[in-house]
Amino acid sequence: MKSNDESHGASSAPAPAPATAPASRRALADGYALLRDGPVADACSALLRAAAGLRQADPASARGAWIAAASAAWAAGDRESYRRILTPGPCSLCGAESGRALCAEGCPDADWRARCIGMGAVVEADFRRAAALLGPRLHRLTPRAQAHEFRDAGSVALLLGRLPTARRYLSLALASARSARVQAAVPDILAHLAYAELREGRHHQARAHAEEGLLLARQLGQRNVVADLSAVRALVVSIAGDLVAVRKQAAEVMAVAQPHGLAQAAFLAEWAQARAELGSGKVERAAARLAPLVQPGARQGHFGLWFLAVPCFVEACVLSDRAVDATEMIELFAVWAELGADPQAPAQLARCRALVAPPERSEELYRAALARHEQAPGPFEHARTHLAFGMWLRRRRRPIEARAQLRDALLGFERCGAAMWGKRADAELRAAGEVSGAGEAGLLSSLTPQQVRIARDVASGATNKEIAAELSISIRTVEYHLRNVFAQLGVRSRTGLAHLLASVDH
Repeated sequence: MKSNDESHGASSAPAPAPATAPASRRALADGYALLRDGPVADACSALLRAAAGLRQADPASARGAWIAAASAAWAAGDRESYRRILTPGPCSLCGAESGRALCAEGCPDADWRARCIGMGAVVEADFRRAAALLGPRLHRLTPRAQAHEFRDAGSVALLLGRLPTARRYLSLALASARSARVQAAVPDILAHLAYAELREGRHHQARAHAEEGLLLARQLGQRNVVADLSAVRALVVSIAGDLVAVRKQAAEVMAVAQPHGLAQAAFLAEWAQARAELGSGKVERAAARLAPLVQPGARQGHFGLWFLAVPCFVEACVLSDRAVDATEMIELFAVWAELGADPQAPAQLARCRALVAPPERSEELYRAALARHEQAPGPFEHARTHLAFGMWLRRRRRPIEARAQLRDALLGFERCGAAMWGKRADAELRAAGEVSGAGEAGLLSSLTPQQVRIARDVASGATNKEIAAELSISIRTVEYHLRNVFAQLGVRSRTGLAHLLASVDH
């Protein structure tokens, strides 16, 4: 393999003289250290320098540095550098041309070149080619493989959206690293494993592995890995905790992500905040936060992750009367869903289309989404579709059918520990006429379920517009209910209502 400048045609200037072996070793050590604690752009540069200097003396280390440089570019959200790193130059052994040309059969570099081209195909959204080139690598490992080989295979499976396979290999990587007492590698493996579990809807396991990794990463001073793990934990808290807790988690991520250029961690932290805002009824804030993350352009959050947040963006737009903004993103998401790299995407796509469809088509699309959920993992997303469908049925004055969907949503959220979203489903269920065993005590017992929900939302600081969007009613209706609440509870202001409910709850 030729030097970085030669292999990518990045410059017409003469290539610099190869670094000496000691200098390359230092660059390699610096690059790996910066990848765990430092600006990832600097890590990328050091690793590329090491790869160029070691390509003849130590090809295995050079290739490891090359892939680590690609990982640094991914973490930085640097699409062009990621693409350039994974575009191999001409093969010196078989003469394969630069770019996307594969090596001749039997060439010793064939497997390596196929790996680079396959990983690069992910950036081009050519998942069929990526799967054809990278998929066979997932079946070559034996139980005796080393931790870094299992971790590598798990990362490839994550790129391809093969989540159960990713989880299996990353679990093996974790066991191997622990048995070999390679402590420094454990936090990064745990970060990848927690992310795979999160993608698959295994929120309890994701949180356990993220918190275990955080303890060790902090002990080892691996701040970049701490940020990655904290971002995963923030996403778990965005369904299990409250908005204040999520914002605190996100602030911890940003404290490292911003100075170190960790675009992936920053994207996940922003998405976590938006998802918590959506779950707590702050739909306008959620839509505003998500717009730059998912929409095409220079501000897009991460070139390889934007699609994950599109379903939240679409729902936030619809609930805040910005459905026009959602339409274009649904079509972009449809392209992603059809690639087959995300098992939950087809069901999410059907739900997104149901949210913006005319009434005569919505029910069909919601039912199609529920059928798709039966074919893929992800209890949280399944419950979200039940919730959206139940809300739609309630607006259509079909309370009996709405309650059936909302009960399924509530049970689904309870199973995956989504307490914040469970409260939302429970409030919708009561607004649809479901009477709980305990009911509201004291002064609140005189209010209807809809009035109780509006009162509690007002007390939490929500505006009339936000409440109207969350409940799918007009602002005027919210004002009407709120006047009745004030009259029945004997208060004159939103502040007085907040103080009264605080005293009732305590």
